[in-house]
Order: sequence, then C-alpha cells, then structure tokens
Amino acid sequence: MYNANMDAPLPFNEVTAYHEAGHAVVALALGRPVHRVSVLPNRDRLGQCEFRKGVTRPSEDWLEREILISLAGMAAEAQHTGTYGFEEADRDLRYVRRLVLQRTSERQAERFERRMLAKVEHLLADDGHWRAVELIAAELVKHGVISGRAAKHLFDRGCESC
Repeated sequence: MYNANMDAPLPFNEVTAYHEAGHAVVALALGRPVHRVSVLPNRDRLGQCEFRKGVTRPSEDWLEREILISLAGMAAEAQHTGTYGFEEADRDLRYVRRLVLQRTSERQAERFERRMLAKVEHLLADDGHWRAVELIAAELVKHGVISGRAAKHLFDRGCESC
C-alpha cells in the first residue's frame, strides 16, 4: 500500500484499518466500550477490535447490537473500497450467523442478515460516524494500535456534529 502524496509505503494496511475502525465506531455508537483497536496481524487475524465489559440495560437488544458491531467491519471496508470482502470477513460472518440463528430459523437467516447489514450501513452513512471511521483508520494506519480511550476521543471528534 502506497501513500500517493509521498510515494512511501504506508506503515499498516489501510483496508484493515477501515475494517477495524468500522467495528469500533459502531460499537461506540451503540454504547459498547472499546478497549483497544489493532491492525497488527497475527497468525489468526489481520486486525482486532477488543471490547470492554459494558453495562447492559434490560431493554437493550444485546444480540442485535453484537450482530451490528460484527457486520460493521465489512460494511466500513466496503464503503471505503467499493467492494464487499466476504472472504476476508469470514470470521465475522460465521459469528454473525451463530448469533442470527439464536433469533431466527436457518431459512430466514440470510434475510435477517441482509436487514442487519442495511441497518449498519445506515449507521455508517451518517456523516459524523463516517468521519469517526476515517479518523480512527488514519491513526491505525500510522500507529498500528490505538487505545479504547483514543478511539472514543476520535469518535467524539468525528461526531461533534452528530
């Protein structure tokens, strides 16, 4: 990956940064605290968004929240690149399917997943949320890892107009 302005290699993968930033932004938008966001690859993953324990409200639909957060990486990556990376998001999609099957039948699962993907795309289409994705992704490309506190700060900066 090259930076067009300086013709120098970018330190970390930009597409992965957008993917992980998408998870972080949707989590923060839905009230789930982020512990750390990383684009440092290991043998299992290209990046990772880690969460802290959050306070669950009795009326909250935690299953839907988890599905939306899980789909957010692929949706943010697609908004950035114009292409869905289904193969690259395989781990997220398998987790989503397990969650979806707690809510609906195998026959209705795909339709429910499409509805959840449309919902997360709508969240990311918000100007403030997308600006937060861009800010977090830029920091990930530069540093490889950011703290949950930094992610929250960048989220708040992006969402100043929200």
